[in-house]
Amino acid sequence: MSIIKSVKARQILDSRGNPTIEVDMELACGSEGRGIVPSGASTGALEALELRDGDNSIYLGKSVINTVNLINKEVSSKISSSEDFTQESLDKLLIDLDGTDNKKRLGANAILGVSLAFSHANAKSLDKPLYKTFSHDNNFSLPVPMMNIINGGAHANNSLDFQEFMILPIGFDSFSESLRAGVEIFHGLKSKLNKLSLSTAVGDEGGFAPNISSNKEALEVILDSISHAGYEPGAEVFLGLDVASSEFYKNGKYELSNGISYTNTEFCDYLEELTRSYPIISVEDGMSEDDWEGWSLLTSTLSSKLQLVGDDVFVTNPKIFEKGIKEEIANAILIKFNQIGTITETLDTIAMAKKNNYNYIISHRSGETEDVTIADLAVGTASGQIKTGSLSRSDRTSKYNQLLRIEEELGTSFFNKDDVFGRWMK
Repeated sequence: MSIIKSVKARQILDSRGNPTIEVDMELACGSEGRGIVPSGASTGALEALELRDGDNSIYLGKSVINTVNLINKEVSSKISSSEDFTQESLDKLLIDLDGTDNKKRLGANAILGVSLAFSHANAKSLDKPLYKTFSHDNNFSLPVPMMNIINGGAHANNSLDFQEFMILPIGFDSFSESLRAGVEIFHGLKSKLNKLSLSTAVGDEGGFAPNISSNKEALEVILDSISHAGYEPGAEVFLGLDVASSEFYKNGKYELSNGISYTNTEFCDYLEELTRSYPIISVEDGMSEDDWEGWSLLTSTLSSKLQLVGDDVFVTNPKIFEKGIKEEIANAILIKFNQIGTITETLDTIAMAKKNNYNYIISHRSGETEDVTIADLAVGTASGQIKTGSLSRSDRTSKYNQLLRIEEELGTSFFNKDDVFGRWMK
């Protein structure tokens, strides 16, 4: 239990040069914490609301000064008192103070900033690393990194329909070895793209954004880079896709940039053919958030063969996720705490995933900062997987660096990739 002495919010910039919220908090015991809120580009329609000022003459309408003022005045006056708070009681007060279903009055970004700041301050007051405060049983796990090395879709200005082409360095004995393999493949991919006279400029999440003409060509280039780096595709390094299909789902069809239009049955067949042809072990948002029929078909077709991740369809929301579980949609969920707005609700969703044998992946957003909370969250909740982008841009590598520090403390034996992927690697 902690008494909050003071709260101070300010507007700063995220990795895309857009305003976001930073919150500093001091507890009565003298412990201090800081939380910085990420922001997404490809967002689910049912995410909790990110509140922005909307004045196009200031930061192109993306300023968050009004939201900062809400924290410094209304929220601060409600929580800076003699009341002892836990993470759960503070988050409940913030939710009640907002009083809406999707946090549209205060904004999920305001609420999350305060919730994050408290989690850091509280960890310091307990004299514990942050990751230990996310666990009730000391069951820690260093995650397999899901590295987005080619960007497409809403994350890049190229012709690729799929948003992320990822590598998953699974076949290693430690996080640091897995990270090294990813780095070597990333630099090998850069050399390969240079030889092909393709751009090595990077997208929002640090991956390359070459003007490759097809999804299959992107996969082939990555496979070649894995082999040239001295690693074995399908044994040491696997592939992952974030299809982000809601972005090109129109009028009940999946419409790709090459002019081909698919029904959900045809698109399921297309994805199945890709997974037969390439060592793909994870597919995220293979169907649109609005196409639950397609999700059911995709799940029945592929869930025994690989990981099917729901992001836009679940938006880290326990109520929506509960519906997905009942309807047997997907077998994994992406966890983004700014989709729901508090640490407590994020942990509740993770607990639901654990109870129902769903994998859960702790994830960044396209608009990130130097805040490394998701690295601690991945370890503390034993997720076994993290999405934090590619191997460039300090907003991405800062999370990998935090995981290296945690590995140094815990030891390499906490890299338990078989617990996550074992059922699909037999």
